[in-house]
Amino acid sequence: MGLGSQGCWFMKSCITLSLVPSLKGGPWILWDDLADGFKNAAQMGFDMVELFTEGPETGISNELKNQLNETGLGIAAVGTGAGKVLNGLTLTDKNPDIRTHALSFIREMIDFGAEYNAPAIIGSMQGAYGGEVSREKAITWLQQSLEELGEHAIRQGVSLIYEPLNRYETNLFNHYLDACEFLDQLSTNGVSLLADLFHMNIEETDIAESIKKGARHLGHVHFADSNRKPVGYGHTNMEPVAQTLKEIGYEGCISAEAFAWPDSLTAAQKTIDSYKKYFT
Repeated sequence: MGLGSQGCWFMKSCITLSLVPSLKGGPWILWDDLADGFKNAAQMGFDMVELFTEGPETGISNELKNQLNETGLGIAAVGTGAGKVLNGLTLTDKNPDIRTHALSFIREMIDFGAEYNAPAIIGSMQGAYGGEVSREKAITWLQQSLEELGEHAIRQGVSLIYEPLNRYETNLFNHYLDACEFLDQLSTNGVSLLADLFHMNIEETDIAESIKKGARHLGHVHFADSNRKPVGYGHTNMEPVAQTLKEIGYEGCISAEAFAWPDSLTAAQKTIDSYKKYFT
């Protein structure tokens, strides 16, 4: 990635692929079949694929390497959310054994992604506070975890991406700039932030302004409209967001984490059309 022919920074188009059939209906555009997913992504002109798997031991390593070679696509990132959704693991659980298992799961996902030069994303596995767990305690546990995992990611030659979520999914960090200030306090430089446009539509007064002010930590972008459908099916004003990403010289992925609405292939086509509209 770098400067295009017009002297403008350009970004990579990316589409999400879930290999977890039990979560069908979640916010991933392509589903279930690795070969078909890569074939469709390549034919539609995407640069990268963001993977959501049950865990690092998916049995797909050889098949995945073959698909990467055949299609010329890259892996943008690997999601860790199955650790929470399927296994109930979070970094801020009151049970220390669960926190330990959560750390191990994420370390293994970091290792899995590193095979393909891809960062791991921590979203739902951050957990929340409440009951016996105060906010102060939860933030301390999260900070300690990110310090450890960020350093592990550096050793593996990748980064770790932390995702602020909307208020209905966590009560830790909902606003992008609050998460930026949190990362400022970390001693590791192995952690960056994910700007998810769906979550930001709920929480931010001005998405573009928040991204601009927090550009120092931006590591990944989730491309979805206000209703979490593909961009173009909601009411988010994408033009100022796209302009800000160009102005700050963002060179990462524009990754469509959105519902497969009205179906996977239509959603994928709408996404690549929207990507071209705003970023090429």
